[in-house]
Amino acid sequence: PQDAPVGLHLASPRGLSYVLTAPGALGLARAYVSGDLEMRGVHPGDPYPLLRAMADGLTWRRPDPATLARLLKAIGPTRLIPPTPPPEEALPDWRRLLEGLRHSRQRDADAIRHHYDVSNEFYERMLGPSMTYSCAYFPDEHATLEDAQAAKYDLICRKLGLQSGMRLLDVGCGWGGMLRHATKNYGVTALGVTLSAEQAVWARAEISRQGLTGRAEVRHLDYRDVREVDFDAISSVGFLEHVGVDQFPAHMRFLHDLLRPGGRVLVHSITRPESTQAARTRGGFIDRYIFPDGEITASARIIGELQNAGFEVRHTENLREHYALTCAQWSRNLVDQWDACVEEVGEPIARIWGLFVAGSRLGFERNTVQLHQILAVKLLPKGRADYPLHHEF
Repeated sequence: PQDAPVGLHLASPRGLSYVLTAPGALGLARAYVSGDLEMRGVHPGDPYPLLRAMADGLTWRRPDPATLARLLKAIGPTRLIPPTPPPEEALPDWRRLLEGLRHSRQRDADAIRHHYDVSNEFYERMLGPSMTYSCAYFPDEHATLEDAQAAKYDLICRKLGLQSGMRLLDVGCGWGGMLRHATKNYGVTALGVTLSAEQAVWARAEISRQGLTGRAEVRHLDYRDVREVDFDAISSVGFLEHVGVDQFPAHMRFLHDLLRPGGRVLVHSITRPESTQAARTRGGFIDRYIFPDGEITASARIIGELQNAGFEVRHTENLREHYALTCAQWSRNLVDQWDACVEEVGEPIARIWGLFVAGSRLGFERNTVQLHQILAVKLLPKGRADYPLHHEF
């Protein structure tokens, strides 16, 4: 309707070809990223109201053969020739094989570059001063994003039982927020590893600026190349999604080998609500534009793999509502900083992130995705866990 509060406008024949040749979210995303599909009534930094309306009210019916024939005749055969995808799109799965098998070292490094080496300045504007790209923990729904991210790090530190003098390993450390919080507030010595060169540069500079050199260290390194052992605790915040479900057994065993007996590991990961769902959707919007080769699975699978590796799982909780609140804050930052974000990375990439964050918010609200924290311990001899009778967090 002309007075609809939100809407979509297909602005060009190329956009129509995108939609026809890649039905579903991928074709719509290609048209939107290229500027051939326009959203109306919403800001590109936060298209949540439109996505919510689509989720609530739209149904799809396949046209009957006669209608489909009339449509194809009106459109013309040339519209069924796939246009070149926008340059921001990752290669299809079969082309990525040229870079190596999925979750090989080279292919993982390429996937991380696609997602994280966008621009530190862009991430600063979207994520805020904490530079934390993972679910926050809100004391209440009115808490600021900075307070909620600090509360998340503190929750993880308490779950890990960190104390002064301990050694912490943070795999997939991002921009180093967990390391800085743990060293400043709990007196640990911390090592973080990341495959993103841009993250490592930023994190090292911030560690130096805050006077934490010698207590916190970030290496541009594949986690599989960590050679130190006997860490007192390991944190994995928003990293497991990049590992690959088939790699879980080797990954969990590796973490088990790095940890001292009695030490704890905390896995903070996006999860699926059902164990029967596929870990990865090939060729979809997320795979092509956000997380190439990314995989998420149910918390039960993660718990099982931790147990198979020799860990004892002591606590788990689902924080999906907190992630919805986190995404809402990121969307607000994108709207407030939109012009600067577009100037930094270009409008297509800014549109991609606006769409992804708003869609993620809706997913966490509607329970199509979840966020779990899972705490486990490496047992001491004779089944001792060195764990209190009651949780102390």
